[in-house]
Amino acid sequence: MITHDKVGADEDLAREVLIVARDIAPCISSFADDSEEQKDALAILKRVYKDIAARGSRFVKGQRIGSASVDYADIQSAFDGQPRRALRSLCATPPAASGPRGSFPLERPIARIWPERY
Repeated sequence: MITHDKVGADEDLAREVLIVARDIAPCISSFADDSEEQKDALAILKRVYKDIAARGSRFVKGQRIGSASVDYADIQSAFDGQPRRALRSLCATPPAASGPRGSFPLERPIARIWPERY
């Protein structure tokens, strides 16, 4: 199970990252410990955590040297864009594993009217 201490040192921030991540991709709570899926999810969560903690360069909209100013982009969430898509992809079921997309009759009713001959 992914816990706050695996995401980052600031417990409050790490818990907040986990809460938002579970809202985006609820399946991350069910990953087996040390599985590839859990490692992938942790990599995404750690990057988001670091971006929030450091206000990373991906949030910088503009910088000025005179008067030393930094403008940050208007981002609704640290999960906007690639992190959100990556988390959701971890919960997506691959088409091959999803099985049939409906129920199909085993017998063919038309054969009762016109017998098929091969």
